[in-house]
Amino acid sequence: MTSENTQQPNPEQIRRAPKVLLHDHLDGGLRPATIVELARESGYEGLPETDPTALGTWFRAAADSGSLERYLETFAHTCAVLQTAQALRRVAAECAEDLAADGVVYAEVRYAPEQHLEQGLTLEQVVEAVNEGFREGERRARAAGHRIRVGALLTAMRHAARSLEIAELANRYRDLGVVGFDIAGAEAGFPPTRHLDAFEYLKRENNHFTIHAGEAFGLPSIWQALQWCGADRLGHGVRIIDDIHVSEDGGIKLGRLASYVRDKRIPLELCPTSNLQTGAASSYVEHPIGLLRKLHFRATVNTDNRLMSGTSMSREFEHLVSTFGYTLDDMQWFTVNAMKSAFIPFDERLAMISDVIKPGYAELKAEWLFRQTAVG
Repeated sequence: MTSENTQQPNPEQIRRAPKVLLHDHLDGGLRPATIVELARESGYEGLPETDPTALGTWFRAAADSGSLERYLETFAHTCAVLQTAQALRRVAAECAEDLAADGVVYAEVRYAPEQHLEQGLTLEQVVEAVNEGFREGERRARAAGHRIRVGALLTAMRHAARSLEIAELANRYRDLGVVGFDIAGAEAGFPPTRHLDAFEYLKRENNHFTIHAGEAFGLPSIWQALQWCGADRLGHGVRIIDDIHVSEDGGIKLGRLASYVRDKRIPLELCPTSNLQTGAASSYVEHPIGLLRKLHFRATVNTDNRLMSGTSMSREFEHLVSTFGYTLDDMQWFTVNAMKSAFIPFDERLAMISDVIKPGYAELKAEWLFRQTAVG
C-alpha cells in the first residue's frame, strides 16, 4: 500500500504548509485599503482609484499590461504614500501579518531606503521605522496564532549612485534586523559592475548580498553578478535557462555558466507569476522552474510583488501544484532550499529546517492516515 504523500495538496494544505520567502518587495505588497487610507492622510491625490477593490484591480491590470511604463507607474503610487515613519511602520507590520497568515515562517523583505526620503526622513530613520514595523507585525502574528521571522534586505537602485552608501547602511544595521543587501531596477544599460565598490565593501565586511539578475537581460547579467560582483544569490535568475539546451530526443546539456550555478548551489529567487508579467516566461507550463526543479538547481519560489501580481506564496504554489503536479514533498524541497539560502546564521537556518519546516510538512503528510477516523 502506498501512502498518500504523493498526492497533490489542496489549497488549504498549501496555505498551512510552512513556507520561506526570499524575494518580496515591501513597496510591492501593500494592502489596497492601506494605500487609500495613507493617500488620504498624506494628501496624495494621484491614485487612479480610491475604492480599495478597484485600486487592487488597477494595480494588477497595470502590471499585466505588458507596458513597462504602466508597471513602473504602480510603484510611483506606493512609494508616494510611504514617506513618513508612521506609514513605513504600518506597512511593514501589515506585511509581516499578511505573510504569517499565509503560512510563511521566514521572510526576507527588501526595500530601497533612498526612495522614502521625500518628506525629510533620513536613511537611518527609514530603516528603523521599517524594522519597528516588522517587529510589531511579528508580535501581532504571534497573538493571532502564527509564527514568522522577518529580516530586511536594503536595496540600492542600479540607475542611481548611492549603492555604497546603502551597503554601508546595511552593514551598520546587520545585527538590528537587516540581513543583507540587494540592487534592483532596470538591468539593460545598468550592469551590476557599476556598483563594484559596494560589493567589494560588503565582501570585506563578510556581509551577504543578492543581485537582481537574469530577469530580463539574460546570461551576461547573471555572469557579471556572479563572477564580477560575487553575489550570494540571484534575484530571479530565470534566464539561466538560456544556457540549458534540450535536444529533440529529450537530452539535456548544461552550458558552462548553468553548470557553475548548479554545481555551486547558487540560489535562484524565482518568481513565477511576476516572470509571466515581465515576459520572462509565456505561461506557467513554459516557466523554467519545472526544468530547474528536475535538474536539481537550488530553485526557490517567491512572490516578488504581491500587490502587482495579485499573489501570495500559497497562490504561487497552487499554480505550480496544478501545472506540474507537485506534491507536499516538492513543496518541502523548495522550502528547504529557500531556508538553506537565507541570510541568517547557519545554526538558525538548521533549526528552522529541523524544528519548524520538516515537522510542519510531516504533520500535513500524515493527515491522510486519519481521514477515516470517526468524529464525536
